[in-house]
Amino acid sequence: MSSIAANRRELQKAELRAELVAAAHALVREEGYEGLTIRKLATRVGYAPMSVYSYFADKHEILMALAEDAFVDLARRMRRNRPDDPLEAVRAALTEYAEFGLGNPNEYRTVFMTEKQKPPVGKTFAEMERGNPAFQVIMERVEACIAAGRMKGDARALATVLWTMAHGAISLLITFPFYPFGDQKAYVMRIGDVALAGLAAGVMPPLTDEPASY
Repeated sequence: MSSIAANRRELQKAELRAELVAAAHALVREEGYEGLTIRKLATRVGYAPMSVYSYFADKHEILMALAEDAFVDLARRMRRNRPDDPLEAVRAALTEYAEFGLGNPNEYRTVFMTEKQKPPVGKTFAEMERGNPAFQVIMERVEACIAAGRMKGDARALATVLWTMAHGAISLLITFPFYPFGDQKAYVMRIGDVALAGLAAGVMPPLTDEPASY
């Protein structure tokens, strides 16, 4: 096979995979986790189920692909607004995170709240972290806060606490909508303000003495 033909074939594979991921996002938004099946996905794009299996071995792999795609989209949204004040820049990123989650509850539940018991085959923790641009945005803004003397401690630990706070609040709002939280976005940001105030007042140690690995 010539290099031109090989490149064309790889481009076609990439385009079909992107089409499958887009169709999976649509299914999740419309029907939630249960609506995402290999058969429905194949029907959606007009291919035989076996064609889908040539790209994704199972539902877990589709979920990982959805997560990677969602992180890219979320990072793009988070980068749109970066105030000069480093703490306000962190707050702006959390605002975008909250709007993404609350505006897409089915997708958030499927991508961020579905148990993932194993990492992608052949990927280390460091590679997974680098492949999560949304978390990298939070890391960058936390590092800017540290450089400006607005936070102290380990950047990854600080970013992880903020992520835990935002994810926990959004997950609770999605799974317990009947609780009187008041305005959902305001609630998330109020929790965020509490977290930011607490982090700014102390020194955050590393989460572990050993680097995380799989």
